[in-house]
Amino acid sequence: MKSQIQKLTTQNTGYVSGCYRHIHAHPELSFQEFETARFVQNELTEMGIPFKAGIGGQGILGRIEGRNPNKKVIALRADMDALPVCEAVDIPWKSTNENVMHACGHDAHTACLLGAAKILNELKNEFEGTVLLIFQPGEEKAPGGASLMLEDGLFDEIEPEIILAQHVSVDYPTGTLGFLPGMIMASADEIYVKIHGKGGHGALPHLLNDTVLAASQTIVSLQQVRSRLCHPLTPMVLTFGKFIADGATNVIPGEVQLSGTFRTVDEQWREEAKKHIRRIINETCAAYGCTAEINIPDGYPCVVNDNAVTQKAKEYATEWLGEEKIKALEMRMTSEDFAFFTQKYPCTFYRFGVKGTVNANTGGLHSSTFRIDEKALETGTGGMVWLAWKFLNP
Repeated sequence: MKSQIQKLTTQNTGYVSGCYRHIHAHPELSFQEFETARFVQNELTEMGIPFKAGIGGQGILGRIEGRNPNKKVIALRADMDALPVCEAVDIPWKSTNENVMHACGHDAHTACLLGAAKILNELKNEFEGTVLLIFQPGEEKAPGGASLMLEDGLFDEIEPEIILAQHVSVDYPTGTLGFLPGMIMASADEIYVKIHGKGGHGALPHLLNDTVLAASQTIVSLQQVRSRLCHPLTPMVLTFGKFIADGATNVIPGEVQLSGTFRTVDEQWREEAKKHIRRIINETCAAYGCTAEINIPDGYPCVVNDNAVTQKAKEYATEWLGEEKIKALEMRMTSEDFAFFTQKYPCTFYRFGVKGTVNANTGGLHSSTFRIDEKALETGTGGMVWLAWKFLNP
């Protein structure tokens, strides 16, 4: 079966690459993946794979039934959304949508899952069980397409025993797969603050409330959450990337806006820290005679790989590629809404390397110069098919 899957993967490289280039050239932002979802639906229809669409927005659930379909059920997941980035890579399949780009590899994820679906559908008489295909919208934007699909009854008709998901990695070379059991990615909560005060002439600060100073001190004061309130051994990030004080050289504005992100790998500390963040913002602003509006919507929880599933996946991947092609991943403070799946089902979230000679100097994820080595699509497709096969036929 290994040689058969390898043969089918090679035969379908052109198909997968074509899907990738089409999706890359027509990126759509989170929860706006109308054409992408239509493309996926058309491909599944062409393959004869039944599916349900419109789950949690543009989400799609395909279903491939082998012999004895109830024996075991596994799910494979890919995300479909792009980012508000202006592409700076001059390639024939460059984004045709202004200021929208697949700068995180979701086009590759979707293409690989379509390729895997095509191969598994050809092999459905060769295995027992069912493979579910999750094409998910809105990974890049809270509340996350994963949570919306689950809330919308994604698995009401049939539940998987395990879920597998993969993500591109520019840190690892083409032809490799990487795994890490347990905690693999941090939680992520967005922080939005509006600081209000009496604005006015910058030459008369004694008559005003200096919202700019209050906002500046607030950012500085919040760093004690990491340095003094968080356990020294608990990973945590608190970053503010947006500070809008729309005054002038001699005008103190009546409102300043701050936006930031809070990440950690401890769910209990996550809730405790958000209370500290609110308190420090309010008390610091009050010290300057200002008030604060604070919005910290619930974001993504931590991504936790099931130990047993991940260990098995690593063993199967080693059979597929050889031990030298299997990498040990490091925990990252980036986040993923696949976390919502890991809270409910045994899962593994792994990575496939996309760094080759063609993109040796590529930008990182979320950058305007991000690019993958298309040869990696073969690893992403074949690896997913092989893992699915092995979990159905251990």
